[in-house]
Amino acid sequence: MRELFDEVAGQSAVDPMESARRSSRAVQRRRFYADAGVGEAEGGFTVTLDGKPIKTPSGLTVIVPARSLAETIAAEWNAQGEFIDPLTMPVTRFANSVVQGVVENLAAVSDDVAKYFGSDLLFYRAGHPEGLVAREAAHWDPILFWAAKTLGAHFMLAEGVMHVRQPESAIAAARGALPADPWAIAALHVITALTGSALLALALFHGVIDPDQAWAAAHVDEDWNAEKWGVDEEMAARRAAKLVDFNAVAAVLKALPQAG
Repeated sequence: MRELFDEVAGQSAVDPMESARRSSRAVQRRRFYADAGVGEAEGGFTVTLDGKPIKTPSGLTVIVPARSLAETIAAEWNAQGEFIDPLTMPVTRFANSVVQGVVENLAAVSDDVAKYFGSDLLFYRAGHPEGLVAREAAHWDPILFWAAKTLGAHFMLAEGVMHVRQPESAIAAARGALPADPWAIAALHVITALTGSALLALALFHGVIDPDQAWAAAHVDEDWNAEKWGVDEEMAARRAAKLVDFNAVAAVLKALPQAG
């Protein structure tokens, strides 16, 4: 089992899902167990294969903080057929990555998320056409208003792609709202990487928006172009693959005791 997830779960401390996408051609292994279940352990819950808890590629027992997460992971294992396909097990991959790569690297993961507060997607606005300008404002302004009013993070906006230096006070205020829990910050990291916005991830964590709103806000420009010029099939396929990871991690975030 460890060899199966060596590449898909153990390569990156600060991007829990990217290694899986890089390893999409990994050789699949035959299913070696009859049943996956859930057990209790100090600090949380385990996922068991024929009674034995699953471990990360480095041999650490995977202990998750909520029973519902353990049940979701067990369901991914039970859903496997003759061969095990890690790419159909996004929550398992995420859990492996948190336990193996994030718990001991919490500061690095937080730093990586916080970098986006200096150049977040929501800061850079279109100057035209009016419809796109209005759509960006409708999706993005409420998040910025929330950050300013609730967090005290007052960010600067720019038209186009020219970089605008954000106030250190705003970045510090937003960073102060990041969770300290390794599962939550890992989830925010994945969402940030997939959407290009740490503010969207932070707003999702605090319950300001739901996953559908976050995903739509992250793709305002892309959807506008698709409506005007048609769908790019290759881009649509990449987006669909990312959405699988996004939905999985959003579900993890919702299940965490710290979320909300």
